[in-house]
Amino acid sequence: MVAREVGRLQVQAALARHLLQTGLGAISLRQLAAAARISDRMLLYYFTDKAEALSAAMAQVAAELTVQLETALPPPTLWQPRALAAAAAQLTVSAPMRPYMRLWIEVVAGAARGEVPFPQLASQIAAGFIAYVELRIDPAGLADPRATATTIVALIDGLAVIAVCADEDLVNRAAATLGDLL
Repeated sequence: MVAREVGRLQVQAALARHLLQTGLGAISLRQLAAAARISDRMLLYYFTDKAEALSAAMAQVAAELTVQLETALPPPTLWQPRALAAAAAQLTVSAPMRPYMRLWIEVVAGAARGEVPFPQLASQIAAGFIAYVELRIDPAGLADPRATATTIVALIDGLAVIAVCADEDLVNRAAATLGDLL
């Protein structure tokens, strides 16, 4: 691997850690460079602009999230939709997942405002979540497995939003009863 590629991957990992710790709120190029412990110019050596740096960092975050999801809900087990929704709800409100879900909510908010690169990132991440769930639900007896997967993702994302807005006890109770709704 070329030295520049190695450096870029190291910077990308540092930016991903920074985003998980601090979120996206009013993040500047200078803040990103400081998080990676490099100069602004060096950051622009690795990435063409702030949008590319954020996209690369979010790709790193998505890769880390995928590892956590694969560990918690490994393939090739097929789940009944209700059971998968219940397991995903518990996972969503767990302490290790909170930084990922908080960051996801910020990406969605940025996409809603039309801020580059968030519309594209949100679309990619949402498609990934839906595909992930769709691969894990048992399609037997389902009229539209993709629509079912999308419904589960919508419920889980809604729970993540509530986790930001409500007290922990209520969120945990909601997560425990989510599977009963299906």
